[in-house]
Amino acid sequence: MAQIDWRLEGEWLKNCNCAFGCPCDFNAPPTNGECKGLLGMHITKGHYERTRLDDLSFSVVVHFPGPLHEGNGQAQPIIDERASPEQREALLEIMSGKHSAEGTLFHIFSLIVTTMHDPVFAPVIFEFDEDARTARLSIPGILESDVEPIRNPVTDKPHRIQVVMPEGFEHNKGEVACATIQSSGAIAFTTQGAHSTLAHVVQTPEGVEA
Repeated sequence: MAQIDWRLEGEWLKNCNCAFGCPCDFNAPPTNGECKGLLGMHITKGHYERTRLDDLSFSVVVHFPGPLHEGNGQAQPIIDERASPEQREALLEIMSGKHSAEGTLFHIFSLIVTTMHDPVFAPVIFEFDEDARTARLSIPGILESDVEPIRNPVTDKPHRIQVVMPEGFEHNKGEVACATIQSSGAIAFTTQGAHSTLAHVVQTPEGVEA
């Protein structure tokens, strides 16, 4: 199959039910034995062949019964309803992993997810401030997630910590923060005071662009 030309640049959000500092980033098992969470992205600039993807947002809600590398995961894509039919198909093709090199994020995702729920096309509110460690992802009736800085338990002042991953397949550097999630779609769950990563990313068929 010929290589498809695509590129996604923008704001990246990963919220899950684990303790601060996602164990997956350290090749460690989930804090509570299972992974429930989401990935979300607002594309500031992107394309799939000739189809522009600028200013669109998408999310994927996931559940894994154990460490991600053991697979058996579920996922449900959620795509901005403003996307045209061509843009929807383009984003789903990218997320399928069919057009990504081995070992890259979407390729790995295609190997560890065994149940792919039908995609949802809905209005998306995506607010993001990486430096302030604040974000909001709102998809009415389906998903609500808020992010704020981790707080010092003594002074209540914001606590800042970064994770740097020179060979990361999701991002190279992320700000760690605190998330709440209320998921009401095919994968329903609630978390409070759990992990969040905010990052600026560039994803390509060959992986994360430095």
